[in-house]
Amino acid sequence: MNCDEALKQPKPPAPDLPIILVAAAAIINAQNEVFIAQRPEGKSMAGLWEFPGGKVDEGETPEYALMRELEEELGIETRPTCYHPIAFASHSYDDFHLLMPLFACRKWQGEIELKEHQVSAWVRPVDMLNYPMPAADLPLVTTLRDLL
Repeated sequence: MNCDEALKQPKPPAPDLPIILVAAAAIINAQNEVFIAQRPEGKSMAGLWEFPGGKVDEGETPEYALMRELEEELGIETRPTCYHPIAFASHSYDDFHLLMPLFACRKWQGEIELKEHQVSAWVRPVDMLNYPMPAADLPLVTTLRDLL
């Protein structure tokens, strides 16, 4: 349903879902490829490809959480000044609503090593839709495709 059709319908009820804040990074190499990793078995949405990042803990900013998560997940060191906000996702799943800022990151220290994921890829944005991703990530892919 498009916006014009939706405006002709009664106003929907407000969703009664907890909001989960997650920060994610589009890590971009010199060839303008974006790093994505496949969610491991045993996690929700296992097998889907995602941008690295994770939940923002209480008292953290999204940038600080992203710095912490990239070190924990990939063993790379970054700083909040390395991030440039480019988009955000706002998506309702069955049991929570995800709010996820996506930051571009072109500079980091260290070599990426998979500590949580088992499979990763450097992908051109035009090819990212060939990788099954969570529903919340799909609009971010089109934004990246337009920017890069």
